[in-house]
Amino acid sequence: MNKDSKIYIAGHRGLVGSAILKNLKSKGYHNLVFKTHDELDLTDTLQVASFFKKEKPEYVFLAAAKVGGIVANNVYRADFIYDNLMIQNNVIHQSYKNGVKKLLFLGSTCIYPKNAPQPMLEDYLLTDVLEYTNEPYAIAKIAGIKMCESYNIQYDSNFISVMPTNLYGPNDNFDLEKSHVLPALVRKIHLGKSLENDNWDAIRKDLYHLPIEKTDGNASKEKILLVLNKHGIKKIDNKISIEIWGSGKPMREFLWSEDMADASVFIMENRDFKDCIEDIKEIRNSHINIGTGVDISIKDLAYLIKKEIGFKGGFYFNIEKPDGTIKKLTDVSKLSSLGWVYRMGIKEGVSALYNWYLKKK
Repeated sequence: MNKDSKIYIAGHRGLVGSAILKNLKSKGYHNLVFKTHDELDLTDTLQVASFFKKEKPEYVFLAAAKVGGIVANNVYRADFIYDNLMIQNNVIHQSYKNGVKKLLFLGSTCIYPKNAPQPMLEDYLLTDVLEYTNEPYAIAKIAGIKMCESYNIQYDSNFISVMPTNLYGPNDNFDLEKSHVLPALVRKIHLGKSLENDNWDAIRKDLYHLPIEKTDGNASKEKILLVLNKHGIKKIDNKISIEIWGSGKPMREFLWSEDMADASVFIMENRDFKDCIEDIKEIRNSHINIGTGVDISIKDLAYLIKKEIGFKGGFYFNIEKPDGTIKKLTDVSKLSSLGWVYRMGIKEGVSALYNWYLKKK
């Protein structure tokens, strides 16, 4: 890529896409193309075909996806597999049809088997069964990897796949029903602290910004307490307790979204598909993990956030709810060998995310 290259960022408003857009701008790329969902529905084949025919981007970052945490993945299974397959199929196929020079497809480390050896190498893909709660999403992402590989093999395209670990950062999703664990904990603990301090101005401000089940800051205290209780923020005998799904024992790796964006642009600038091939007879597992190689338990993460926010209440780990995969740690040796390393550690990242959240509300 050069600074004048026409670059399309699919999903530029999301956690991933917004970080990539910011990174590209900071490095002097200026011929950038992006559309909101209202302007371009990526699940609509005809709309996507028309867009590519008109814009003719040279490079594509495919960061658009339907994403969510363990609750959303398990409840909206059909939505997750359908929407993600449609987005991928349309963007990757039209990139081929319109002569895109290089495409970067962003997946997720949930593609790896539930009981994969740790840390997870790229070669562990499709070696065992997936974790049940996010199986539809994982299958869609695996299909994206194989679609990129297949188009490269048949049509000599240059489509690369990267698999980021659990991401968090600016423009994260704090919806308590659909968000990932880290932003969900940040918001729940923030609301828990506000409740223990009887700070109703802070609670109402939070709900004005992002209602919970259509309950906003105008609702009565009774209604707000009911919806908070439903989502695990409970006031019992003037003590606040935060419910967390599962035992708290699962280990998770977290990557600051802006570090992920830097790695993605680095790979687009320095890597081609041919560089990812080790066996020309059977081309498999050409994707690249993006992560830190460092993990933390959900319990320790909760207490880290508790300390950062200043919450004095307690936690209730609901073991009747699923834990998901017990350990998910990526092997990042392939990426490290290219000369890229992450910058933001989890302690600094939690502080940065909470500060961003407070300023955004």
